[in-house]
Amino acid sequence: MIKNIFLLPFQKFVKTESLAGMLLFGATIIALILANSSFGIYYENFWQYKIGISFQDFELKKPLILWINDGLMAFFFFLIGLELKRELLIGEINTVKKAAFPFVAALGGVLIPVVLYLTLNKNPDTVKGWGVPMATDIAFALAILSTLGKRIPLSLKIFLTAFAIIDDIAAVLVIAVFYSAHINWMFILFGIILIVFLGLLYHKKKYTSRIGIITAIVVWFLFLKSGIHPTIAGILLAFTIPIKKRLNIKSFSRHLNSISNKIINVPDDNEKHLLTKDEIKCIDNLDDLSLEVRSPLQHLEHKLHSLIAYFILPIFAFSNAGVVISADYDFNFTLIINIAISLFVGKFIGVALFSFLGVKLKITELPAGANFKHILGIAFIAGVGFTMSIFIDNLAFYADLISINSVKAGIIIGSIISGITGYTILRLTTGKKTIPYKKVHKTPADN
Repeated sequence: MIKNIFLLPFQKFVKTESLAGMLLFGATIIALILANSSFGIYYENFWQYKIGISFQDFELKKPLILWINDGLMAFFFFLIGLELKRELLIGEINTVKKAAFPFVAALGGVLIPVVLYLTLNKNPDTVKGWGVPMATDIAFALAILSTLGKRIPLSLKIFLTAFAIIDDIAAVLVIAVFYSAHINWMFILFGIILIVFLGLLYHKKKYTSRIGIITAIVVWFLFLKSGIHPTIAGILLAFTIPIKKRLNIKSFSRHLNSISNKIINVPDDNEKHLLTKDEIKCIDNLDDLSLEVRSPLQHLEHKLHSLIAYFILPIFAFSNAGVVISADYDFNFTLIINIAISLFVGKFIGVALFSFLGVKLKITELPAGANFKHILGIAFIAGVGFTMSIFIDNLAFYADLISINSVKAGIIIGSIISGITGYTILRLTTGKKTIPYKKVHKTPADN
């Protein structure tokens, strides 16, 4: 029973991410087709169309694609922040022992692709693309695993999710430190003061979404104008959201029964269509009660997950993946090859080697039901870098269209090869029977 409480939500998460990966794939294909069709010029011009607001001496107008990359993607980073806070407090990386294996794997998956890219790159103008092959796209990766069904142990999916989240954390730090320029520290200071104020307000008083939304908009704008990428504001704001609920489930049940009894005792008139004052009061009390029993962090994560998985990420893919493939179009083929190799080879070597060393040095241990053949497959799938990779590409080569499109082509090529290779390995090394999820950590009796 207790196991199901924790595993069923994760299984639902995996299912959502899997469908999101399919939508991402579909959006990518459509973008590529449109960009290389007779509608290509309209596709490109549409995303460059400027929209915004202006009055008196104030103006905030940006191309549509930047509203997506700087605005909508802030919601994506906010969700990453919520997931990270949950994992750190009560999830799969809330202890050193739990975090050890995915952390070591993620460390290799970050360092080796960067080192490989810097080794392969001989052009000073493209050295700034080193951050592109760092992160694994969790939606695409879980979508690949989902096609294998029950052949894959759930513990392996948890491992992939955990190290992909750690990958994302590393990518966020890299964006904040290395891909932000002309920093206005005064704006950052004001933004951080507001974030601290919001956190204290939620801690001392009560969580309220209205104040949170207004503060979040102001903080986002301050970070936008500061030179730090505004999506970083999403990560920081997520850490202000309380994880504790104000009412436990037993108290909720007692109050619920009390409200239910009051509603039952209210005289019912089947002919009327409007509620009585007593009924309205009872329903208002029920709304307040349901808010009290929810974890604000869990509730927000639940509400945002579908929006981001089914709308924001596909929109991001549709607007950013349209690479023009033509003999008349300039590409930096060396850059394409370097990115593809860094994703395919770098991620595989990094994740597989560090995972192997971690176990052999007895720093970590394999997930339950998994073996090193599974880890090899996962290591290749880790080379599927899309959302965060393209995001860093846009930051690294801002206004350099040839480099941006070359990197996108490398990301797509490297991700496809990685995904197919990882899928094939896992397909050949897993049986047809369901692999039960037992315990995450081995005991001496298992050895």
